[in-house]
Amino acid sequence: MTDAPLRHPYLDHPGPVIPFAHRGGAADGLENTAAAFRRAADAGYRYFETDVHATADGKLVAFHDATLDRVTDGRGRIAERYWKDLRAVRVGGSEPLVLLEELLEEFPAARWNVDVKAESALHPLLNLIARARVWDRVCVGSFSEGRVARAQRMAGPRLATSYGVRGVVGLRLRSLAIPAALRAGAVAAQVPETQGGLRVVDRRFVRTAHARGLQVHVWTVNEPERMEALLDLGVDGIMTDRIDILRTVLDRRGVWA
Repeated sequence: MTDAPLRHPYLDHPGPVIPFAHRGGAADGLENTAAAFRRAADAGYRYFETDVHATADGKLVAFHDATLDRVTDGRGRIAERYWKDLRAVRVGGSEPLVLLEELLEEFPAARWNVDVKAESALHPLLNLIARARVWDRVCVGSFSEGRVARAQRMAGPRLATSYGVRGVVGLRLRSLAIPAALRAGAVAAQVPETQGGLRVVDRRFVRTAHARGLQVHVWTVNEPERMEALLDLGVDGIMTDRIDILRTVLDRRGVWA
């Protein structure tokens, strides 16, 4: 017996492995831009990974960092700026910032893995999902287990969530036959292949996740040999910046769908 959740429609993918375009495919530096997601869609991807921060007026920007400094020509914290003031900011000097709401509208067939980077973004995200009626198209994740647990409590089983760090640690301990508490209701464990020099994803980890009805999605994998090894372990999804390489690997194995 397991306490496995019912399969969420977010996971309904025609192939055995879900290919995720991480930040839209960030290899060229134009991460989390509409241009990046368009390129991924043109390459045949329908699962996109992105991150969200809330502006001072509650708009959800698809952006990884808390500050603009690393990848844009702007400066400062997103949470302290209004959306009208961010419209002139450019990623890589060329591409505008984009709201998650705009991405949901532009790519109606896409499914989104959304990393909630700050607590201030949680309520706006759940409100957007409800308003747009995209419960089957969004999976909410965060490094904070508490944050995704709160999201799940507020939205109920219609919301797909992945484990945060605490859940991943608990699942890893379970895979080593060490008792650990785990949150019920998650649909996936989204994990790095290794962390701090320690291996996270191995055959025992994948087997333990599958026994709980959880998929295993691994980030961020850009080398073909690592992709091949993870596929051999039976992982269910791979997130990559190199969308060209992942498609080639999956095509070669006959599992691109």
